[in-house]
Amino acid sequence: MAVRREVLGDAHVDRAVARTTDFTRPFQEYITEAVWGSIWTRPGLDRRTRSCVTLAVLTALGRHEEIAMHVRAALRNGLTSEEIAEVLLHTGAYAGVPAANAAFAIGQQVLAEIAAERSGEEDR
Repeated sequence: MAVRREVLGDAHVDRAVARTTDFTRPFQEYITEAVWGSIWTRPGLDRRTRSCVTLAVLTALGRHEEIAMHVRAALRNGLTSEEIAEVLLHTGAYAGVPAANAAFAIGQQVLAEIAAERSGEEDR
């Protein structure tokens, strides 16, 4: 759970946990243990690289509902917006322009949201 929170942020994880039902509890336990507890903690790749791979795979598979979350995670893991763009561009060359186009649109929206959040914080 610690890695899940570090990568995705407390707000996202808190929302997921709050929406957990008896029906979804086994799946939430599975992703926490298998994905965040086993895969994301392995020593073979650092978190920046794992974020690159995750964004590329989500883009290639057209998993648009997960891209925004992982753009935010990539930023938390130290990628810059320029590096995220390079991952999406590179993925487009191998997975197709429509897939990369959709991922760029989602990524741009997330980056704009984050910029707006940060400028709102600076105004305080």
